[in-house]
Amino acid sequence: MYQLYYYPLNASMAPHFILEALGVEYQLIKVDRKNNQQKSIEYLALNPAGRIPTLIDNGTAIFESPAICIHLAENHPDANLIPPFGDINRPVFFQWMMYLTNTIQAELMVYFYPEKHTLDAQNATQIVEAQEARITDMLALLDNELKHKNYLVGQSVTACDFFLFMLCVWADEFKKPPLTFTNLARFLKNLAQHSAIKTVCEKEGLSLLDYQS
Repeated sequence: MYQLYYYPLNASMAPHFILEALGVEYQLIKVDRKNNQQKSIEYLALNPAGRIPTLIDNGTAIFESPAICIHLAENHPDANLIPPFGDINRPVFFQWMMYLTNTIQAELMVYFYPEKHTLDAQNATQIVEAQEARITDMLALLDNELKHKNYLVGQSVTACDFFLFMLCVWADEFKKPPLTFTNLARFLKNLAQHSAIKTVCEKEGLSLLDYQS
């Protein structure tokens, strides 16, 4: 059985989607971020970075959300959540997974935690505004990519799509949120009908009403 150390609507959400999509047995273990449990001695023994999520697979601890997503997809090739070796879409999959995590997620972290990126607290508001503009441009790039596509990679859902859904949830309070982009909104509303998305959002307390109009 897999064990996923998680916190609702955190970076653990994408691995949670994938575990549900795979239909495998797993255990959720909530890490109390409000009390900094991710910095506890017990948790740091599993994940020295002190961040969420961590996956335990047969006694091995794996951290970093995209690494967990890729590991789960590769562990269950029959689910087709990652293109197989030799498939032309495999490098495209890694391209988009790296873009989502190394570019968009990284920029979102600056947006949410501006105080960690300046020594002048008065600059925090300006950082947030600048980051929102940068990330909105990235959403526009994704919207254009999805113009004639239902999924980021290939003809069926992959781990990239679940990861993108998570990031779009985080950006839903932007002045121009993901659902205001024509193609991205279509993609998100389609994905919101997936049983794994529905189950995880119910467990993590996220309403999907905005994705049903």
